[in-house]
Amino acid sequence: MNELEPTGVFAGPIRFEKGVVDMLHLPPADRPEAAFAGRSNVGKSSLLNALVNRHNLARASGEPGRTRELNFFLLGDVLRLVDLPGYGYAKAPKTEIARWTGLTRDYLRGRQGLTRVMLLVDGRHGLKPPDEAVMDGLDAAAVVYQIVLTKCDKLSEPEMLTVMQATSTAIGRRPAAHPQVLAVSAHTGSGLEMLRAEITALAAPNSAATPSA
Repeated sequence: MNELEPTGVFAGPIRFEKGVVDMLHLPPADRPEAAFAGRSNVGKSSLLNALVNRHNLARASGEPGRTRELNFFLLGDVLRLVDLPGYGYAKAPKTEIARWTGLTRDYLRGRQGLTRVMLLVDGRHGLKPPDEAVMDGLDAAAVVYQIVLTKCDKLSEPEMLTVMQATSTAIGRRPAAHPQVLAVSAHTGSGLEMLRAEITALAAPNSAATPSA
């Protein structure tokens, strides 16, 4: 099967619902939500576009920090995908960075219906201190998150296995971390079907429970 071709709920209707800049204008928490978080330029928008096999669902840019609001997408009318602003480097005033960083933090810690955070990490570099800081906050808030290694087409198979093992070891004792580390490439489609399956399963009852290690 060509992993670039969506299956299941990803093959159905998907549409942009709204972008919000404050917690007062969030859509109703009436569906499970899978949020995509990661450092600036980790490839969030490219991955979202690849998951649904569209070029312009999410705005991809070579400029880090381009996403500056919470963008909500309805997937098959049964769950939401949420594209969060990247953390780390961005070409923007400090006050603006502080605004969207605070908005993201408040959403991650207090959103009813947030079932899992897909925490994107550049597979070429592995976990970095900014990623660990986000994981600390998610652990404290008991929000389940799953590491998704991106840009894995840039690595050889031995390199990929090494970074996957190092990542699995690093999250082994974290209480809210999902034990399965995924490796994907928005460019080649590698790993996309497994990621789609993980997200699709979130629409099932009781999927928000913290997994056992």
